[in-house]
Amino acid sequence: MKKIAQGIVRLRKLILTVAILLLIPSAIGAIATRINYDVLTYLPQELDSMIGEQILENDFHLASTGMITVEGLPTNELIAMKKDIEAVPGVTQAFWLSDVLDPSVPKEMLPADVQQFMFGKNDSTMLIVRFDGPSASDETMNAVGQIKKVLRKDCFFGGMSVILQDTKTLINQEMPLYVLCAVGASLLVLFLSLESTITPLLFMLGLLFPIVYNFGTNIFLGQISYITQALSTVLQLGVTMDFSIFLLHRYQEEKELRSSNEEAMVSAICKTMTSISASSLTTIAGFLALCAMRLTLGRDIGLVMAKGVALGVICTVVVLPALILTFDKWVEKYKHRTVIPRLTKLSYFVSKHAAPIVAIFLVLLVPFAVAQNKTEVYYTLFDSLPQDLTGIVGTNKLGEDFGMTTSHFILVHDDLSASQVSDLCDELKDIDGITQVVSLDSITGPGFDTSLLPDSVTEILQSGGYKLILANSSYKTGTDAINAQVDEMNAAIKAVDPEGVMTGEGAMTKDLIEVADVDFKNVNVWSIMAVAVIILISFRSLSIPVLLVASIEAAIAINMGIPYFTGTQLPFIASIVIGTIQLGATVDYSILMTTRYHEERAYGRTPQEAAQQSLEHCSQSILTSGLTFFAATVGVAAISKMELLQSICRLISRGALISMVVILVVLPAALMLLDWIIRHTTMHWLVPEYANAKKSEKE
Repeated sequence: MKKIAQGIVRLRKLILTVAILLLIPSAIGAIATRINYDVLTYLPQELDSMIGEQILENDFHLASTGMITVEGLPTNELIAMKKDIEAVPGVTQAFWLSDVLDPSVPKEMLPADVQQFMFGKNDSTMLIVRFDGPSASDETMNAVGQIKKVLRKDCFFGGMSVILQDTKTLINQEMPLYVLCAVGASLLVLFLSLESTITPLLFMLGLLFPIVYNFGTNIFLGQISYITQALSTVLQLGVTMDFSIFLLHRYQEEKELRSSNEEAMVSAICKTMTSISASSLTTIAGFLALCAMRLTLGRDIGLVMAKGVALGVICTVVVLPALILTFDKWVEKYKHRTVIPRLTKLSYFVSKHAAPIVAIFLVLLVPFAVAQNKTEVYYTLFDSLPQDLTGIVGTNKLGEDFGMTTSHFILVHDDLSASQVSDLCDELKDIDGITQVVSLDSITGPGFDTSLLPDSVTEILQSGGYKLILANSSYKTGTDAINAQVDEMNAAIKAVDPEGVMTGEGAMTKDLIEVADVDFKNVNVWSIMAVAVIILISFRSLSIPVLLVASIEAAIAINMGIPYFTGTQLPFIASIVIGTIQLGATVDYSILMTTRYHEERAYGRTPQEAAQQSLEHCSQSILTSGLTFFAATVGVAAISKMELLQSICRLISRGALISMVVILVVLPAALMLLDWIIRHTTMHWLVPEYANAKKSEKE
């Protein structure tokens, strides 16, 4: 490692040049990486709802549709608007009754099912827009944006495609603000905690490289989710800032011991790499545990963040040293007093009152641990969006005027007779909450020759060997009522056609709930095991992994229990990923504290003295790191209009503070009280320095 460090120091100008040049292809890769705004596409592909979605997309071209509620618009203006919409690139068809009948035919002459489906309250009618591409494709997004411009007054555009386009627009507007808030707040903490005014700027410049590299290399993943895109910069900044702080502090220590800055940096790189290896590996392992999720959104977030941490470590020991040495004179010139102190008084208090502190903490932990399992979770991600978005308003209008709170798409084989399909439709209509059911056979009746109908109708309701049944529900997606409704409908469908499938937002969200429940357990188990194994190998101890993981898991329980007492609902993805993120990101603090405690015991200090010294000397680094992580995420929680991102960032920022307090107050006390157990379950816990120190004391 020393030769590598010497090479880094000697070739620092070349390293900076190469690092800057690599930003160019990285920026190109970041721009070219596709962003996916549809979380439901991350469901396992073997589920019936996803199979149905593929059939809708490939055979019916209905996987991406939009529905326009038109209130009180004269027929001639409606037909003119319909033509304008069909002229938009990416639109397959804008369907209305004029495609089947002369507009002058009174609606009272239409079949009852058609009347109910096409005409609603408030003198409204429905225009169905079919798109060429999937809902979340760029082509469909662009088409939705253009359609919004041609809509007349009192026209409300709803459906999945519209909401996804709204999400994209909102994220693109807010992303620069997320970065500005994270950078600004982090800089403020660093200015208060570091001695030089220049150092925080160097840290941010140093972090620019791994962040841009991370975004650029995402192109090899094909695409990333909008959640990953929104969170990765903020999380990477907060998580990898520790490494920069460790390098700087070690470099400052080595400068007092070495004859030159270059020698000091070589030593600092070697020692920093050793100290951050375990920390970075636990963080990477925590993020990679998300890959255990069946919902592949977890793999998306996990791979991007693990890659970001790895790049952060590399840039910390390769690029940052070159920056520090290049600007060292400026760093020394612009110095000021730090505001964040060493917690000396607290260190003596904790070391003198270890038993009461641990006892009180365990008592306080119980209600939060119980509350954690009672915190309410929601799965309808549209509820996390601002309710004044075009797609949300339009979708709500569908429910108000047509009773289409949720729409189900049922696919059965076309070898079923017309009477079988009609009977199935009648059975579905009798299920609680179903407001209307429409199929080709239920409209035309048995014995009707469907070839007499226009292709525009038959393409929508029969294609690719399947017949399509549309069913509208008055129940809201993600509720117990609609989940029970989906189960009852599936039973009726399978009784008629064992290979029949049901899809749509309701069925997919129900699958999401079931998959997420299993994922939550898997991710927790894998993240704890992965982090514990790395700590076990690093410390060669059986007890230390249990203690360190337990301390962070206790902080997570407190964090996740608070929403229950405040009456706050959490988005399902927050409850899954927060434990992994908080564990992987803040276990570094416990490793730093335990490493220092080990050193102090090795020098011959008593457990009480070691606890006091480790807390006093680690407090500044942990405070700086924890407050930076808090600052990087709390700003996003404050400004984001998306409840999903608000909730995740609020939990992360609060979790950083809780973990920081637990590690500063409870962990030193626990290390002191459990010293005998640690000593007898850890290899080489008291190294030879201990014996030498004791010998010196006696002499």
